[in-house]
Amino acid sequence: MKGNAIVGQSGGPTSVINASLAGVFQACQMRGAEHVYGMLHGIQGLLDRKVCDLSERLSSFLDIELLKRTPSSFLGSCRYKLPAPEEDEAVYEKLFGILKDLNIQWFFYIGGNDSMDTICKLSQYGARIGSPIRFMGVPKTIDNDLMLTDHTPGYGSAAKYIGVVMKEIIRDATVYGTNFVTIVEIMGRNAGWLTAAAALARGEDCEGVDLICLPELPFHTDRFLAKVERMQKERASIVIAVSEGVKLPDGRFVCELSDDHRTVDAFGHINLNGTARYLSNLVAKNLPTRTRPVELSILQRCGAHLSSRTDITEAFQVGGAAAKAAFEGETGKMVALYRISNDPYQCTTKLVDIKDVANLEKKVPTTWINDAKTDMLPEFLAYARPLIQAELTPIYINGLTQHIVEG
Repeated sequence: MKGNAIVGQSGGPTSVINASLAGVFQACQMRGAEHVYGMLHGIQGLLDRKVCDLSERLSSFLDIELLKRTPSSFLGSCRYKLPAPEEDEAVYEKLFGILKDLNIQWFFYIGGNDSMDTICKLSQYGARIGSPIRFMGVPKTIDNDLMLTDHTPGYGSAAKYIGVVMKEIIRDATVYGTNFVTIVEIMGRNAGWLTAAAALARGEDCEGVDLICLPELPFHTDRFLAKVERMQKERASIVIAVSEGVKLPDGRFVCELSDDHRTVDAFGHINLNGTARYLSNLVAKNLPTRTRPVELSILQRCGAHLSSRTDITEAFQVGGAAAKAAFEGETGKMVALYRISNDPYQCTTKLVDIKDVANLEKKVPTTWINDAKTDMLPEFLAYARPLIQAELTPIYINGLTQHIVEG
């Protein structure tokens, strides 16, 4: 089949999302796509006909290697919620008209839950109107919350960053020997995979964090204070990892207790921040100790200098696997990672139906949390450790990491 491919990136970026872009691009070229276009700022940019020809920007081996090492979304991103066809069919008519003008036969979208919803809607509409376009989802999210995949590209590198930084914070927090509580806020709205990664810090050279708070469990402020008070009787410096999305028993986010103004995004999600700050103030008001809130914020998703080589390799592989499947006629699918074994670590890819992924969330199994609800069990560590292994050294110029940018 002759024609062109198009690929877009959506949602929050990761440090390895561009490796998936490289995988799609190279595989499409190898399989005979006449042009591989990139959507600038995802589906929203495509609606405005903002596209580029990737072969004009990625013209050498060095470009591809730089792309693998460049964090964030090379093509730009968006948080555009595609309406259902019955709500606004004109949007679909416009999109499919643009795709026809570009002679698109293969469509790839790299993203998380909301991006898989986009692929689901487009593939279903395409089937309804008899479109020959093949639609494929390429998984991406540091949150690791996509269903039917063992893990998601982006999570391993973010987990590696969190493990490294928590070790460094723990060392810093112990220098004075006085009562001190450091509360580190880690991303994760409804799933605590990232916060659980703080458990990776424990080792021969590090005592590890003292308390891990996940959104999978209801958060009680009184029990939290009691735990901190009890722990501080045993050691002066306490380091706590808390998910930004921890919720009270009534379902409210803990950060909603603060006086800060809350806004929502295009998907109706409350913008979360301030959880560590609120809890730090709460501890300071109720216990005789100094406190410090730390928000890792976007650092955990853009720290490409601490990327996992395993993560980069798998991100590239799922991109290539998506292209292979689409060129072989598959549509309405997502490439998932399937773990064969932990030791030695072996993982391969498989296809799953996009309808079984879109708008669903995979949570941390509560059986991987200890009885005291303070730490992760060995089952989690066995799951996470293989994902953070090895490094792909950045390319340095004048002492700083070199990136490739669209333009």
